[in-house]
Amino acid sequence: NIIGGCCGTSPEHIRAIAEAVADCAPRAIPVIEPKLRISGLEPFNLGAGDLFVNVGERTNVTGSAKFKRLVLEGDYDAALDVARQQVEAGAQVIDINMDEAMLDGEAAMTRFLNLIASEPDIARVPLMLDSSKWSIIEAGLKCVQGKAIINSISMKEGEAAFIEKARLARRYGAAVVVMAFDEAGQADTYARKTEICARAYQILTEQLRFPAEDIIFDPNVFAVATGIEEHANYAVDFIEATRWIRNNLPHTHISGGVSNVSFSFRGNEPVREAIHTVFLYHAIQAGMDMGIVNAGQLGVYDEIPAELRERVEDVVLNRRADSTERLVEFAETVKGKGKEQVEDLAWRDAPVEQRIAHALVRGITAFIVEDTEEARLSLGHPVKVIEGPLMDGMNHVGDLFGAGKMFLPQVVKSARVMKQAVAHLIPYIAADKSVESKPKGKILLATVKGDVHDIGKNIVGVVLGCNNYEVIDLGVMVAADKILTTAKETGADIIGLSGLITPSLEEMSHIAKEMQRLGFSVPLLIGGATTSLAHTAVKIDPHYAGSVVYVKDASRAVGVCTNLLSDGLREDFIAKTKADYAQVRERHAAQRSESKRVSLEQARANKLKTDWALLPSPAGGRGAGGEGAGYTPPVPKALGIQVFRDYDLAELARCIDWSPLFQAWELHGRYPKILEDAVVGEEARKLFADAQAMLKRMIDEKWVEARAVIGLFPASSAGDDIEIYAPLPSPAGGTSSSQVRRAGDEGERTIDTSAIGTDPHPNPSPASGRGALLMTWHNLRQQIAKPAGQPNWCLADFVAPKESGVADYLGAFVVTAGIGEEARAKAFEAAHDDYNAILLKSLCDRLAEAFAERMHQRVRMEFWGYAGEEALTNEQLINEEYRGIRPAPGYPACPEHSEKGALFELLQVPANIGVTLTESYAMLPTASVSGFYLSHPNARYFAVAKIDRDQVADYARRKGWDLATAERWLAPNLG
Repeated sequence: NIIGGCCGTSPEHIRAIAEAVADCAPRAIPVIEPKLRISGLEPFNLGAGDLFVNVGERTNVTGSAKFKRLVLEGDYDAALDVARQQVEAGAQVIDINMDEAMLDGEAAMTRFLNLIASEPDIARVPLMLDSSKWSIIEAGLKCVQGKAIINSISMKEGEAAFIEKARLARRYGAAVVVMAFDEAGQADTYARKTEICARAYQILTEQLRFPAEDIIFDPNVFAVATGIEEHANYAVDFIEATRWIRNNLPHTHISGGVSNVSFSFRGNEPVREAIHTVFLYHAIQAGMDMGIVNAGQLGVYDEIPAELRERVEDVVLNRRADSTERLVEFAETVKGKGKEQVEDLAWRDAPVEQRIAHALVRGITAFIVEDTEEARLSLGHPVKVIEGPLMDGMNHVGDLFGAGKMFLPQVVKSARVMKQAVAHLIPYIAADKSVESKPKGKILLATVKGDVHDIGKNIVGVVLGCNNYEVIDLGVMVAADKILTTAKETGADIIGLSGLITPSLEEMSHIAKEMQRLGFSVPLLIGGATTSLAHTAVKIDPHYAGSVVYVKDASRAVGVCTNLLSDGLREDFIAKTKADYAQVRERHAAQRSESKRVSLEQARANKLKTDWALLPSPAGGRGAGGEGAGYTPPVPKALGIQVFRDYDLAELARCIDWSPLFQAWELHGRYPKILEDAVVGEEARKLFADAQAMLKRMIDEKWVEARAVIGLFPASSAGDDIEIYAPLPSPAGGTSSSQVRRAGDEGERTIDTSAIGTDPHPNPSPASGRGALLMTWHNLRQQIAKPAGQPNWCLADFVAPKESGVADYLGAFVVTAGIGEEARAKAFEAAHDDYNAILLKSLCDRLAEAFAERMHQRVRMEFWGYAGEEALTNEQLINEEYRGIRPAPGYPACPEHSEKGALFELLQVPANIGVTLTESYAMLPTASVSGFYLSHPNARYFAVAKIDRDQVADYARRKGWDLATAERWLAPNLG
């Protein structure tokens, strides 16, 4: 038929040809060996028995600072040189990633790949397209030459999304990296790795008939030698999972990010290189045939010095319980850029007491167990070690700290050394009770009921523990009866209360009253972000006859406790404190009588005035839309709720404001200038380096998950309240209130949520896109007397009044970077590592605040879209040089916390992202931020400050409360 169709031959000719070849055997169809067949300009095949494939890792903006800088600066010629160097160094495949918040990832990927296409020495090798966003991968697939690898797909969003991506991969003719990641999270054990890979294999090969040879499993390489027991078997789990995959999932391949395994030894390149080499040696033997590595920084297994290789293998293969400590000790002798550099260990020749003191001051844990044991044997009893060299060393630390010669991060590191030493001694103490240690005093600490924040409390506990005080930490959300009952049962010498949110202030006052009623006499310490000297003196001290002391920060805790528990210092200290507080109350009363406030009616008459005439909206930022200027509110591009899960932590890290991190550790100064500060600069640099290193691990190993829910809704002001409505379809733009765009790393989908808002608004307004009333946001107005021309601010002034008929909108949000934080922090604490536990919590807080900043930026530019051309640096974002604000319940402009309850119901927060509220409206996880979005050009932050009885009564009426309830929730603002 082919001959006849092409040449016009007759049936007779065809029969003649058939007869002529009748004696010839048919062509044997060859059996093609299953191999991964990928290509650039040149083919590259990988099958059983082939050598290990190096995937170059440097053309990745998330992994290479140099490459990221070049791409952001638009220097693509130099960026091409990075790719060329990887190929020249032996990379058989190069990994390309353009996931950067300040990049148009799709455009950058397209441009870079098109440039590679014109460079034959680079384009000859296959490409691995790496991104957490499918749209970027797809952009690359549309222009890549040859057959590429997609990195990666997984079942973290369920089977449906996994199958969809796999089908698209087949359409594009690409191989795929399949991460060992499912709906329950990333696989970290042998059982989870093999279970997920087997499930993915079954779906791909049986349901989709995906070629098994085009499947590359990544069973997750995690860091070893972290000091956390659960991590000790991570390398073994990877190696054994690799062996299982090779034996049970035919024709597939195994890859992984090799550099992750050595992250604990960042900065020590010889040790990291040895770990990579040893890990690959054993993983390749088990069947690993690909890996993302720096091709120019791999050593030769047989050339690793014997002692280093032995200690590295002990870690990688988890052969000894003390393998991490032994490698840490040895690692100090091989620091440097590939050359052996011996640390000055002259201090190791000193007597054991001096060695212990040196380790405590320097925060060195490498030798503390052996030195503690030596001290135990020489002194004859474990308690004598604690009361002798350990406490002498910690007293020296305390003296240096008190003198300003040591800083808080150093003290917490010292505590880590102390805890490891004590942990070694505890079994011996338990076996011999003949001598008891005598602490300076017993301090009970607690974060009060309804409050969940404990970073400051934990730091105080560490500092007190370092100074030989026995600390009983009851944790967070502790009720008054538990605090006081425990204090009596344990014989606590001092009670310390901590709180961050303003309702905690009232709870502290309640506890002081209860202490008075129950006849307590022990001192009461007050601390936390919302507490102050004035509040302690005015609201707490009068309720308790015993000593009440405000502790501003951790550096003052030891001095306060020393004074309170010293027979020679106590009386004078308490008398002076009581006298000081009496003066504070007198000044406070005088200020109240001098401060002038106006009636609520007068304050409302002096509100911010906007001409809501339907005129073109001003193009400018702040300053437009004031009195006398016509203003039309911008219409959001997408109304309704959007949910984001597993948000890219690397993207958030680029938005971090670092200054508060240093403040949390009581290093005062603004980043980046603090790094060069003459007093705290050295310690700030160390803390920053530790924070950066931990942040990288958090990102690479996905220690925590970031989630967000945002919503944009029609809104109008009604007096000092803001009413929020369900959206209706509108010709002007926006989506239906019955649709929620659920956004993730690999795309968006919509789900029906028509049940949102069941209370009908009395006067629904389809013309302005308003449907059912969903929530009323109750606000307060400034009542302080203002100079002429200055309004009495209220947030409701920034939203068009209902009677104006103008369609206006607002947004709401809750973000968290704390999913998984608690378990990780507890693991550090269990390893006697308060330093890293506190650092982790501090970083989660920074990521949460960065998340709030990033989502606000996306709302302005994408979802609401009123500032689509905004182009601000991170510093400008931190300085809030943009239009619009995001006020949060509990902060000065809307200080009443209970409004979070309605906000959480509006956004269905617990169901959507798993963040919950305590009875006092603190958020769990603690690394969470919530609030509203307002777009008015004159919107600004302000403090409501003190209010009078008329507004309290009016607020109670609007909230449906009795007056006593309103006074309790508004206590910090009562005038």
